[in-house]
Amino acid sequence: MLTGIVAVYHLRLHASQTTVALTLLMLVLFLAAKWGLRYAVATSVVATAAYNYYFLPPVGTFTINDPQNWLAIFAFLAVSVVGSRLSERAREEAEDARRRQRELEVLYGLSRQLLQTENVASLLNAISPAIMLVTRADAVVLYLLDGDRRYMAGDSSAIQMDDISLRQLAQTLPAPDSVGLEARVPLSVGVRPRGLLLMSGVSLSAETLEAIGGLISVSIDRARALEDVTRGEASKESERLRSLMIDSITHELRTPLTAIKAAASTLLLPKALNPEEQRELLTVIDEESDRLNQLVSEAVEMAQLDTQEVHMTFGPMSVEELVKQAMGDCSNLLDGREVKVDLPPLPPVKADADFITKVLTNLIENATKYSPAGSPIFISADRRGEMISVSVADRGIGIDLSEQSLIFERFYRASVPSQQTWGTGMGLAISRAIIEAHGGMLSVTSRLGEGSVFSFTLPVFEQ
Repeated sequence: MLTGIVAVYHLRLHASQTTVALTLLMLVLFLAAKWGLRYAVATSVVATAAYNYYFLPPVGTFTINDPQNWLAIFAFLAVSVVGSRLSERAREEAEDARRRQRELEVLYGLSRQLLQTENVASLLNAISPAIMLVTRADAVVLYLLDGDRRYMAGDSSAIQMDDISLRQLAQTLPAPDSVGLEARVPLSVGVRPRGLLLMSGVSLSAETLEAIGGLISVSIDRARALEDVTRGEASKESERLRSLMIDSITHELRTPLTAIKAAASTLLLPKALNPEEQRELLTVIDEESDRLNQLVSEAVEMAQLDTQEVHMTFGPMSVEELVKQAMGDCSNLLDGREVKVDLPPLPPVKADADFITKVLTNLIENATKYSPAGSPIFISADRRGEMISVSVADRGIGIDLSEQSLIFERFYRASVPSQQTWGTGMGLAISRAIIEAHGGMLSVTSRLGEGSVFSFTLPVFEQ
């Protein structure tokens, strides 16, 4: 390139000395930016000699007669060297900035991968593949002193160290180091060593390696802390539910047991009872026994739904048939009440008939329980996209806004000072669990003194 510029200016263009000097200077700066200072300085010396030989009088010799030309030649050489050094520095700073940007991208990508996992076991299995993915390493080994556990990703032959060597290195390595394309990063908890991270096929700065080690330690501590918090909350929730269950069952069992005990004691008295009195007492025992059976059944069913031990058979079901079945099951409760049913032509839903009938039955029973005798009950349905919404409405006492989100919790019963109703508070919780198992939602809209509307959605059956 230098030869070409000198030949063109000397043989063809016959440009001025200033033009030639500026052109050669641009060439030197270009080489400094492209290939580095070493090539630029060498080119500067050669360009200075060529500039003197071909363009400064007397042309064709290295002799300089005019003192101004001496100044020009030295100025050209000095500007070339200084410019080359500045261009080299700019190139190095640009490369350093790009390298730091890449390392920041590595840390950001790694932090996103690690901080999304809240389970310790899953996190430990994900660390090596995540580091390999974001750093593009050939192989990654995560070794933990606790249990001598090793987690690997990539080419296992790239890093060959036994557990004894890994343990010794993890306990003695003071800071991250790298040899060629292999990096070793100690992991610690405070000042206590935790393990070691080995990477093959990567070139990262010591600061980035240290940041990766810190990020791994923080993510492990975070996952363990979240697990501890989750276990603590689960323990508290379990204790709360157990207390609620005991309180609710104790309260609800006391009434039927008291009635059964009183009736049985009366029947065992020496005093003879007439047939009508005996029948009345036996009826009390029968009804209260059914009540006890329902309480136990609901508790068992709720436990089965929680542990997903209930088997549901999904198939195409007609909403109209489901409503008819539920109304038939509640016929004794609906005696004397007006039931308004509004069911337009609808496609079949994907549901388990027995369980959805149970949900509808529970909603209708609640409507009769919390509304005045003789008041109407409304049952309707409509299509909303790929879901069918079914609603049961009443004109009862309504539910306070502050309790509308609580009534679906197990053992919770809305405050109804003016009415005495029995129940365990599990009906709506069971219904919600059933609907969610079907892929739908159960909700309520209510205003005090005006009534409530319970609605649930079911997916349309796709043939």
